[in-house]
Amino acid sequence: MELETIIGLEVHAQMNTKTKMFCACDNNAWEKAPNTTVCPVCMGHPGTLPVVNRAVLEKAVRSSKALKCTVNERSHFDRKNYFYPDLPAGYQISQYKFPLASNGIVKFSVTDPKTNATTQGECRILRLHIENDAGKLMHRANHSLCDYNRAGTPLMEIVTEPDLRSYKEASSFAEELRRILIAAGSSEADMYKGMMRFDASISLRPKGDTKLYPRVEIKNLNSFKALEKALQYQQKVLEKLWSEGKQPTGETTVGWIDDEERTVLLRDKESAADYRYFPEPDIPPLSIGAAFLAAVTQGMEQLPSEMRSAYIALGLTEAEAAMLVDEPQLRERFDAIQVAIQEPKRASSLVLTQLRGFLTEHGKSLADAPSPNQMVELARAISSGTINVNAGKDVLEKMVLTGKAPNVIIKEEGMGQVSDGTTLQKFIDEAIAANPKAIANFKEGKTAALGAIVGAVMKMSKGQADAKKVQELLLKTLTEGT
Repeated sequence: MELETIIGLEVHAQMNTKTKMFCACDNNAWEKAPNTTVCPVCMGHPGTLPVVNRAVLEKAVRSSKALKCTVNERSHFDRKNYFYPDLPAGYQISQYKFPLASNGIVKFSVTDPKTNATTQGECRILRLHIENDAGKLMHRANHSLCDYNRAGTPLMEIVTEPDLRSYKEASSFAEELRRILIAAGSSEADMYKGMMRFDASISLRPKGDTKLYPRVEIKNLNSFKALEKALQYQQKVLEKLWSEGKQPTGETTVGWIDDEERTVLLRDKESAADYRYFPEPDIPPLSIGAAFLAAVTQGMEQLPSEMRSAYIALGLTEAEAAMLVDEPQLRERFDAIQVAIQEPKRASSLVLTQLRGFLTEHGKSLADAPSPNQMVELARAISSGTINVNAGKDVLEKMVLTGKAPNVIIKEEGMGQVSDGTTLQKFIDEAIAANPKAIANFKEGKTAALGAIVGAVMKMSKGQADAKKVQELLLKTLTEGT
């Protein structure tokens, strides 16, 4: 029996606001001393009242629109009750039946690593709601410590429909979702810092069946690689059960042990009743009007998929376009050059090949890269013929190493391209005299022999001669002299 894989994701993304969701505490807990960015509100002390951070709503709405969701005019918060040691109040302020947004869609590309062939996919978004995060548990031998710095951090929970059909589709969707949230300006989605996490649900069914069978939920996956490996592992477990005629009879929750690359049973899957949802009594319902929507979404950047299509339309490859979408600092430099000289291939070569190569070679990061204005200055010097392409590479490497502007380097190094006809003719005459064999070959019809003469001229001029003009003058000299 052929089985089909059914996957859905719940994605938690931390919003990049300055303060937490319901209080004025610092929202950046990274590398802060434990329990130093807390207050009575985010610690859930009796008598305190949460106040919704307006920036949270703005960023969540921007994300909702970027995901093509409908932002609901009315939504409200609910209390989701469960006990975690690092959940100070004993409940989470979340949204349940009336989320902020619903019914979106994400289009994504899946690339086969063996063939580099790309296929297109799409996944529907069931809902986007907002909630506050719990703290963090740190386990030491036979005891655990609680750090509440993250408690109250604003999260978007993005829930998909079960539209994904493989672990590769799941990770490709997740990567595209991360790009969208970053482009919307709502989250840094830094997975190393725990700003984006996944809960993945997986089930199997006979091919052609439309029924959904009991699922297994894999909790708290914190990287694309972990997402892929956990789904691959759990799929094999489920396939073995089906092959033995032991279809899952109930939904379960498992945890992923990264070091051992396996899942372990945590508990039976909770239902909504287990959380005892009820409307949050301390926060009034939200009302999102048209004026608020228009103000918040004004000036939003292109979506990553739109950027990618635009770059491919310029003649760039899928890989080049993806690189520009994923690296805003590279994109800023490419766009500046393209606007200035309208030569996408030259812009791609300078930014995606040469600049990245020199930064890697010399152990530098994009923060150390020449500014967009300096890159434009270099591109114009090459495009105008002030320096040739090879000299341009040397200038760029020196820009990376010294931080100097290209025109300064060109002047200091005497690298300006020689295009003066009199000077070039002198080089050509000397090269002809020094290469009688190449001249004889040319007169016998071997036009490729001109390469030796051009090479000699370039050597005499220390690479500064305008190669195109050299060829023109050389051909004219030999033709007229024949």
